[in-house]
Amino acid sequence: MTTTESVVANAFGGPEVLTVIEEALPDPGPGQVLLELRAVGVNPIDHKLYSGAFGADASRLPIRPGIEASGVVLAVGPGAAGPTGPVAVGDEVITYAGEGAYTRRLVVGAESVYPRPQALTWEQSAGLLVTGGTASEAIVVTGVVEGETLLIHGAAGGVGSLAVQLAVAKGVTVIGTAAADNHEYLRGLGAIPVTYGDGLEARVRELAPNGVDAAFDTAGTDEAVDVSLALVADRKRIVTIVAFGRAQGEGFVAIGGGNPDSAGIREAAWPRLIETAARGDLDVVVAKTFPLTEAARAHAELQRPHPRGKFILIP
Repeated sequence: MTTTESVVANAFGGPEVLTVIEEALPDPGPGQVLLELRAVGVNPIDHKLYSGAFGADASRLPIRPGIEASGVVLAVGPGAAGPTGPVAVGDEVITYAGEGAYTRRLVVGAESVYPRPQALTWEQSAGLLVTGGTASEAIVVTGVVEGETLLIHGAAGGVGSLAVQLAVAKGVTVIGTAAADNHEYLRGLGAIPVTYGDGLEARVRELAPNGVDAAFDTAGTDEAVDVSLALVADRKRIVTIVAFGRAQGEGFVAIGGGNPDSAGIREAAWPRLIETAARGDLDVVVAKTFPLTEAARAHAELQRPHPRGKFILIP
């Protein structure tokens, strides 16, 4: 048995409810592995779980945030095999842990462990699965194919920038909304940048004289939804990860939010995503890193305007 330092929420509320505890870890059982984590991805869902957004049932406490991480295998239980084969001590891996990844050491099922893409840093690797899975699902659900045009709102963000890269690799023309200071970055990814704000619909029409086939909204603004509805003929080819209420009321598609269909599509996409990253063909932007013990500060900053890219905790 080993010990670890973990971040938990013993109450519902804001980032101030996060606290650091010392706890014992069991040895990995059959089909499990013990990881020493190198980096942990910070995601908006981490905050939502302890904020009370999904209810404040005290029996759920303490809540253990953290769903993705990168690390090294310290020990393996009997029959420990991941999606790509047996897992061995010393393997460098990434994991979709589901919960509890805000820690230094973690026991997880080997089925959640994948080889770490060596073309990425530890920090980039820890931020790949959630944003990459979301972007992959959006590409699948919109159904875009070579020669079509996809409008991505919030294209310079963590999810948006990966969606740009995946779509461009398929031969799709991507128009991406972003602030002017992110336009050069989007051009580097192969997208056609456009500034959001008044007149967005007209600017997109000018850039896409043959029309827009599909849209992916990562911004959640009324502008993003309204422009998508105006430009895309088939509402089933408009996808959002934010505007859930409007999607339900106006007949376009919302993904994520605990939808089991979303989970299945994302998990199926991970091996291809990891392979692409391993070839060096996928850029994951890390905005900022924080020590594990400063998870509360990371969450507070995530809720304010911040640089594009992923926040990462360093155990």
